[in-house]
Amino acid sequence: MSLKFDIQPTAHPTSDEVRAARLADPGFGRVFTDHMAIVRYDQAKGWHDARIEARANFPLDPAMAVLHYAQEIFEGLKAYKRDDGGVNLFRPDANARRFRHSADRMAMAQLPEDVFIEAVEQLVRIDRAWIPGGEGSLYLRPFMIASEVFLGVKPSSEYIFAVIASSVGSYFKGGPAPVSIWVSENYTRAAIGGTGAVKCGGNYAASLRAQAEAIENGCDQVVFLDAVERKYIEELGGMNVFFVFDDGSLLTPPLGTILPGITRDSIIQLAMDAGKTVREEPYTIEQWRADAASGKLKEAFACGTAAVISPIGKVRSASGDFVINGGAAGPVAMGLRKQLVDIQYGRTNDPHSWIRKVL
Repeated sequence: MSLKFDIQPTAHPTSDEVRAARLADPGFGRVFTDHMAIVRYDQAKGWHDARIEARANFPLDPAMAVLHYAQEIFEGLKAYKRDDGGVNLFRPDANARRFRHSADRMAMAQLPEDVFIEAVEQLVRIDRAWIPGGEGSLYLRPFMIASEVFLGVKPSSEYIFAVIASSVGSYFKGGPAPVSIWVSENYTRAAIGGTGAVKCGGNYAASLRAQAEAIENGCDQVVFLDAVERKYIEELGGMNVFFVFDDGSLLTPPLGTILPGITRDSIIQLAMDAGKTVREEPYTIEQWRADAASGKLKEAFACGTAAVISPIGKVRSASGDFVINGGAAGPVAMGLRKQLVDIQYGRTNDPHSWIRKVL
């Protein structure tokens, strides 16, 4: 399926001076561009009315389905400015594919992957001036909400797909700093057969109380254990996790109840390219503690689109704390991070054709 987007530039663009001031220190998720992409769906017409238009509020009927039954999914990806002035997207096909799978699990209309990619590319083209230089990027948030007006527990027959964009600076000022992790023993993230592998807002809403508990205990992030035996490491509040051992191998929890992260998949591939063994196996919190104490575990790190890779320096729990690699960032995590970022910004070879040049 292919849709032609009607391009309607805003009548009130942000001035160069105001935009430059906002891009000087954009932070993360606070500075938004002038436009958004919109595509609508209903059962009679299918996907239609594809537009790029001025970013604006949605009119929301109080009975709109998303407000009551939480049919909502989203994605996150970035556009990167190359040294030659062009713009790269990193594996948008993988985001489009995961978005379709999320829609299927949430009983929502499945957006064709080429429409997803076209919407992202058109928005990047019209708002390219909002991409910061250096280690900054344009964070893209495609999402879909159930828009039918009704009260009743059933899948909506109408949806709005949209893409908005936010200028973001480097996630870590001065380089990645090791983070501290709180082990959640009171809350779980997902169970077998649930929505753990889906990028839907409900998963993140359910993680917020555990994240607040982590902050209350002086930690940066929370890590969840499995919902059945309460001992296997799953993932952080918004990131996948890896472990690096003294034999050079890496381990990451298996898919099923966790999000199939695109950064996670990329790291697995890059590590295998380097001749490293990568195991996707269950790993318990007690084994993590024992391996850190014995020195068998050399590094642990979290990964995701926003931060790319975050070294884990300290793990805290009600059962006691332990430190990894003396609390410092390790060479494997930092080497993989540099390799991945260099591919994203077009500074090195792209052996797996992950980059899609928009401009």
